Amino acid sequence: MANDLSRRRYVAGTAAALTTGALAGCSGGSDGDSGSSDGDGSDGGDAGSDSAGDPVDDVPSEIDDYLSENDATLYEGTIVDYTGEDEVTVDVGAGDIGFAFGPPAIRIDAGTTVVWEWTGEGGAHNVVSEDASATQFDSGDPVDEQGYTFEETFEEAGIQLYYCTPHRGNGKLGGIDVVA
Repeated sequence: MANDLSRRRYVAGTAAALTTGALAGCSGGSDGDSGSSDGDGSDGGDAGSDSAGDPVDDVPSEIDDYLSENDATLYEGTIVDYTGEDEVTVDVGAGDIGFAFGPPAIRIDAGTTVVWEWTGEGGAHNVVSEDASATQFDSGDPVDEQGYTFEETFEEAGIQLYYCTPHRGNGKLGGIDVVA
C-alpha cells in the first residue's frame, strides 16, 4: 500500500512539473521569442515577424504627423528599425479586418528593398506613394490575391509616405524613414 501511494505521488509530481514547464515556455511572448538571439540573428529581413526589428520611439515628425493625424491603423507612435537589412517585408492587409500595413512605420537603410506582401485579408489593396514622398511608386490597380507582392528599392535617403487607395479613409497608411 505504501508503495502505491509513493508511486501516485511520483506520477502526480512529475505531471505537475511537466505542466509547469510547458506553461512557462508559453509565457515568453507572442511567438515564444524572449528577445535573445541564439543564432546568427538573421531572419531574412521579414518585417512581418517581430524578431527582425525593434520598435523605437524616435519617429520622424513627418511620418508621425501623417500617421497620427490620419488615424493610421496599427500605428502606436513607434517605428520599427530594420536598418542593416537588405530586404524587408510589409504585410498588406494586416490588422483585425485587413485595413492596415504591418508594420505601418519602418526605418531602413538607403539601398534596401521593401516588399509589400498581400495577406488576402480586407479585400483588394494597392500601395501608392504620397506626392510629397522622396520616391514615387504605385503598385497599380487594387489586388486581393494572397501572396501577391510589390517591391521597391529605395536608393535615396528621405521620407516615404504611402497609402492604400480603397482603404485610405479607413486609416490604411504607412511611412518609411530611409536613412543614409
